[in-house]
Amino acid sequence: MTELNENNNELTRRRFLKTAGGAGALAGVAASGLFFGTKRLEAGEIPQKWDEAVDVVIIGSGFAGLAAAIEAKQAGASVVIIEKMPLPGGNSIINGGLMAGAGTPLQSKEKVDDSADLMYQDMVKAGLGLNHPDLAMMLAKHSAEAVAWTVALGAQYQERNTHLGGHSVPRSYYTTNNSGAGIVHPQLKKVKELGVPLIKKCFLDRILQDDDGRVKGVRVYEKYQFPKAGSGILKTIRANRAVILAAGGFCQDVPFRKLQDPKIDENVASTNHPGATGECLIEALRLHSNPIQLSWIQLGPWSCPHEKGMGIGYMFALSAAFPYGVMVAPKTGERFINELANRKIRADAIIKTGAWAVGIADQEGVRRVGKLDTMLERGIVKKFETLDGLAEEFKISREALRKTVAEYNADVRSGKDRVFGKPFQKDAKPLARAPFYGMHLWPKVHHTMGGVQIDTGARALDLYQKVIPGFYAAGEITGGIHGAVRLGSVAVTDCIVFGRIAGKNAAKERPWT
Repeated sequence: MTELNENNNELTRRRFLKTAGGAGALAGVAASGLFFGTKRLEAGEIPQKWDEAVDVVIIGSGFAGLAAAIEAKQAGASVVIIEKMPLPGGNSIINGGLMAGAGTPLQSKEKVDDSADLMYQDMVKAGLGLNHPDLAMMLAKHSAEAVAWTVALGAQYQERNTHLGGHSVPRSYYTTNNSGAGIVHPQLKKVKELGVPLIKKCFLDRILQDDDGRVKGVRVYEKYQFPKAGSGILKTIRANRAVILAAGGFCQDVPFRKLQDPKIDENVASTNHPGATGECLIEALRLHSNPIQLSWIQLGPWSCPHEKGMGIGYMFALSAAFPYGVMVAPKTGERFINELANRKIRADAIIKTGAWAVGIADQEGVRRVGKLDTMLERGIVKKFETLDGLAEEFKISREALRKTVAEYNADVRSGKDRVFGKPFQKDAKPLARAPFYGMHLWPKVHHTMGGVQIDTGARALDLYQKVIPGFYAAGEITGGIHGAVRLGSVAVTDCIVFGRIAGKNAAKERPWT
């Protein structure tokens, strides 16, 4: 009787989606100007003749998609990657270049006591307990292995761990070029060596699912001109084994993100590249994928309001002001939050002050900041011979700032932050060595924690927690791993870990006939 009810539910659900498209999916399509507003959402028809055929079709060319492509190809599958933008890499290639790993050789060298369990606990604490435990633990357990995998591909990292907000210990590798390109370029090189085609300007129009529920291929627009909906030439690609969705998040899709959180409207800037929109997520929802925590959208507290997009000022905040300096509210000249708290806590605190915060570091603190000269040339970061000069520029009370810095320095000397509990670095020193540096800080939309539900094998699950045959997902387009707040540098680890898993498992899928 149970089986009969489940089958009836399945048939009813399919019939509804064929005729109406589902309320949630239909609302999302109507809301976003980048989607085809008149596109019907009936189940895609399987073509009698395909234009191309491969074993595995991968949608997206960032960390996750490239990792999946490498593993699937090395497992013996034929693979193609499709990318809607003119250049590969998506957000990954402009990412900050930080990757978290627990129990790495670099930690051992620096005598940092860490473990997968501790990393998991940090993730769950930041995620407010909304993390799906099996996924979060899978990421933590394979984090060190994922870092080593990128090193084997040719990624180069600085010879030190970075301690980011919300992490109990320093566990983040930092690329030598201070950018995610330091990981993406070696991945692209390997993809090319393996002979995997990467088709740029190729827009996913439809994931093709048969009446038996099996995903069997995709319909795309080749020679697509972003963001011109419907541009290009329609083409079908058969996926003999599986389709892997690795298309990233929807931070730049203002209509869709406003559906999830109306406060994050067009007045809130984003660090993401222009193509970070939600049409692939909507398409996955049309296939009955289970949406997880879509309304949890993260703002980055290290963003400079004087730059567009990600910019480069975040390097000053992450490497100097937060770990070795202070962040103050100009109205009071006082610290108002632990500079190494998780991203949500800091972003919320900045917004609550009602004005751009100011990140401050001294000459000792900026020793590790990449591209500092460029920041100074652009006026993003400003340099002063005295704290009074900095206070005057940023319209902070001189007396208040002096008092704040004096109290902070006393805490550094004692080894304990008495007010906010900030964990001081082993090499932390008082904020006293001129010149001094300052930068405005205001949050930008950075990461969408929610997405489609997957299992530990990166298989996409439907509303009934059943695997959608032939359908995988990895990276930011998935949900449940990070919960309410993603810790800095864990996104790269997430993409590499689950991208590799998706690629390996997709290559093992039994071909359909």
